[in-house]
Amino acid sequence: MHIRQFKSSDAPALAAIFHASVREGGLRHYSPDQVAAWSPAPPDGEAYRRRADDCTLFVAVDGEDQPVGYADFRSDGYIDHLYCHPDRIGTGVGSALYAAIEATAVSTGISALFVHASEGARTLFERRGFHVEERQDFAIEGLAIHNYRMSKTLMA
Repeated sequence: MHIRQFKSSDAPALAAIFHASVREGGLRHYSPDQVAAWSPAPPDGEAYRRRADDCTLFVAVDGEDQPVGYADFRSDGYIDHLYCHPDRIGTGVGSALYAAIEATAVSTGISALFVHASEGARTLFERRGFHVEERQDFAIEGLAIHNYRMSKTLMA
């Protein structure tokens, strides 16, 4: 596995990874109705091309340069997405993506990172020194769901 910058051609694969990760991996912590509301269909690949204009977007690829996960963060330190293909959850892909984010954040002078982590991602972020600020309860398509606002102060 290798971590690299996003290429426009990655967009369809990232949309598929997001959808599969939510719909399959999300079932470990959320109900089928909740994950269906969270990701009713794969997002449009074009959304990833636009996302790359507003943030730093890393892609984890296998030996054949096929995306197996991705993560992004903004210049204010907000990590919006960190998703892996369901077959890669727990194999170090998420950790490698997070390491790329933190290294880049530190090198560009970002002093803190924050995230709204799903139940499944909470553990990954806690292991990397994030602390839970609050549980956030909200609704998607009328279904109750939750995540956690978490943050970490970075040392330069």
